[in-house]
Amino acid sequence: MSLRHIVLWRLDADDADTRALHAEELRTRLEGLQDVIPEIDSIQVGPNVAFPGANWDVALVSEFADTEALERYIVHPAHQEVVEFVRSVTKDRAAIDVPL
Repeated sequence: MSLRHIVLWRLDADDADTRALHAEELRTRLEGLQDVIPEIDSIQVGPNVAFPGANWDVALVSEFADTEALERYIVHPAHQEVVEFVRSVTKDRAAIDVPL
């Protein structure tokens, strides 16, 4: 069963300029994984553009062939390297995996 993996983050920075820089760095690093991790069928990352403060700051939407592919992505060393950066600039995370 194909899966859509959705992750939301709240950024830790207090000022809008730093949040924007961190959001762009998250996008660049995460979307760059598609060229490195074959299990990723698609990946898109973007900042929130409406209702700041009420909505989450950054969203990731990615697709995988099955749960096993998602699990291989999660433990992949390149993903783990990006996770270190993500954790350094975020304060909250929510995720859900839904069937396609």
